[in-house]
Amino acid sequence: MNAFTQIEELVMPLPLEPRGYTIAPSKQSPRLLELTFAPETVEAFVQAVAQWPVQALEYKSFLRFRLGEILDQLCQGTLRPVLLNTILDRATGGMLITPLGLDDVSQAEDMVKFTTACAHLIGRSNYDAMSGQFYARFVVVNSDNSDSYLRQPHRVMELHNDGTFVNQITDYVLMLKIDEKNMEGGNSLLLHLDDWEQCEEFFRHPMARREMRWTAPPSKKVAEDVFHSVFDTDGEGRPTMRYIDQFVQPENYEEGIWLNALSDSLEGSGKKVSVPVGVGSFLLINNLFWLHGRDRFTPHEGLRRELMRQRGYVAFPKPLYQRGQ
Repeated sequence: MNAFTQIEELVMPLPLEPRGYTIAPSKQSPRLLELTFAPETVEAFVQAVAQWPVQALEYKSFLRFRLGEILDQLCQGTLRPVLLNTILDRATGGMLITPLGLDDVSQAEDMVKFTTACAHLIGRSNYDAMSGQFYARFVVVNSDNSDSYLRQPHRVMELHNDGTFVNQITDYVLMLKIDEKNMEGGNSLLLHLDDWEQCEEFFRHPMARREMRWTAPPSKKVAEDVFHSVFDTDGEGRPTMRYIDQFVQPENYEEGIWLNALSDSLEGSGKKVSVPVGVGSFLLINNLFWLHGRDRFTPHEGLRRELMRQRGYVAFPKPLYQRGQ
């Protein structure tokens, strides 16, 4: 079962106030919190971790947790409980995080370190077969002939969950913008399952729990098909999803028609949230009850956007939580 079981209490007590950063609801949705780190906190972190290049994090996975510890210490122990409780809280589950002062592509390695620290305060990022590392960096340009919509700028990348075609727990997804040039449009699109108007209708449909086949294109470097249903539940019986339109392979007419209706409903939802993400900022969302996508860009010959992705599982103190089997 790829979902959280019943939560009996918070992961750890929330601090009275954040230290070294601020928290506020985003303009786009009260479910999406904005965490903004002060330049002094960011600079202190960059200096404290300068001894380790990103390659060291690739080779020694425990260093990723050390970076998380350093960032939390700079925030006087207030950051980890905020990140954990937010990512697990069904009412929110999403953050737009901005480390002020990390806003240029020349600081890309420091951006990767900062995002890695945040991710490893809530869990661990999975191996990404596309890159062969625990993260993936990729570029979107004006012309593209790739085998998925990930790098195709002039069309909407529809709402979906990550990790649908791998046998890994994918509790969270983190998306960082490293660079951007000649860009107009291309906002991140988000939809919380509890806001989706037809969620209950599709969740109760007989197709919702039918095991379906999921495949990946060659660029993902995942050869083995996986089988799972579109919907599952959390510990309180609320809907969770593992869905992406490009990689699900309906077995018959009935499955195909239902999946098409599901896609139309998601894309037609009036509750989608369009979120601009600045260079150096990143989204960190619960992958099981938030869907995400990307709006189209306006064509430009010099268009360039570089992104980084991490996705993985949440690891919380076991005396307080138990994950489903």
